[in-house]
Amino acid sequence: MNTYHSLEQWFSWMDDLSSKDYVVIDHFFRDTLYAEIKSFFLGELSNFTEAGIGTSSDNQINKNIRGDFTYWLDRKRDVQLESFWGLVDEIIHMFNRYCFLSLSGYEFHLAHYPSGGHYDKHLDQFENRNNRMISVIIYLNDGWQTGDGGELEIFEKDGSSFLVEPLAARCVMFKSAEVPHAVLQAHKSRFSVTGWLLHQPSAIGRFLG
Repeated sequence: MNTYHSLEQWFSWMDDLSSKDYVVIDHFFRDTLYAEIKSFFLGELSNFTEAGIGTSSDNQINKNIRGDFTYWLDRKRDVQLESFWGLVDEIIHMFNRYCFLSLSGYEFHLAHYPSGGHYDKHLDQFENRNNRMISVIIYLNDGWQTGDGGELEIFEKDGSSFLVEPLAARCVMFKSAEVPHAVLQAHKSRFSVTGWLLHQPSAIGRFLG
């Protein structure tokens, strides 16, 4: 198949993910795709809703824990994102073929953290729904500077942690059930595409955390 990224790049990224449980990739979106996604994002801001915690059947709003707004993407509705959906297909193909994950679905949303927004330490997996395998975050923040906040804090197994700045077109992938993480308080609007690669389809019951 024709791929957006080379096999050599994918092999390197999958090696990092296998050994460290996460990988940070700069320039994951080319300029054209980045511009398409960013334009779509800004055009839908009025349709974002306050994000909750828990599954759709037990969703709760708690600004002390989480302060972002989201817009859930739909492949059938959001057809103008065809290039993005093609990249999602590539990601799933690579993990299934070379990591034997048996991924069979995905779910993605756009996430907006306004100034002051944050998300406390958590896992992207809960006992009542455990089909999320790989978390994927791609940042859409032009000109982000040190001091703007909004870093992703990843917690290591040895108790240490490190910060990932949400730079434009930077992608972070990690094992959903293995990597605790948090979003530090943003000091200006922070944008991302955030999603999960699933062992089973999202129709099982969308998890909103």
